Amino acid sequence: MNFDWDTFLWPYTEAVRELKVKFRSLRQSFLTKGEHSPIEFVVGRVKTVDSIKEKMKRRVISSDVIETDMQDIAGIRIVCQFVDDIYKVVDLIHERDDMEVLEERDYVQNAKPSGYRSYHMVISYTVYLPEGSKKLLAEIQIRTLAMNFWATVEHTLNYKYQGSYPEDISQRLKSTAETAYKLDEEMSLIKDEVQEAQKVFTKNKGKEK
Repeated sequence: MNFDWDTFLWPYTEAVRELKVKFRSLRQSFLTKGEHSPIEFVVGRVKTVDSIKEKMKRRVISSDVIETDMQDIAGIRIVCQFVDDIYKVVDLIHERDDMEVLEERDYVQNAKPSGYRSYHMVISYTVYLPEGSKKLLAEIQIRTLAMNFWATVEHTLNYKYQGSYPEDISQRLKSTAETAYKLDEEMSLIKDEVQEAQKVFTKNKGKEK
């Protein structure tokens, strides 16, 4: 692509910045009211130029359709404590009028063959630039702490093996993915106790200040 990458990526950088602020503010609104927040933490990133070029080549995406065919140039990850929280966040996103959900993929209930679990949403989001408003695509991944730990390890291993894992590594990844999900299921059974304990901890911590 013969154009200025910094100029091209700037709207995506702004979208990620705004979305992180909005979801972090949403988390804080629950906490301020003394309620359990379905959002534990939020991170975001914009794809690097090298990563975009590699995906264009691998997926055969031409430069004139990159803005519509590459959905994850802007990426937001929302991490939750419990599986139920994932679907609460999904509902909260659907209720917003500052973003439009275009596509959803539930890899929580329908894990990928590798064992990967997460809930993916593709949204249309508007940023406001000096030259006017611009709609762009962003991908939101919503997962639990356990799912996030597994996905982070798998992502690191993928750099080494480029997706072609030795059979023993592949089997171990699948096994640990199931173990992580069983942990999520067990934690869901004591969710009320955990949330009550967190309220007590937060109240006592506030008294110490």
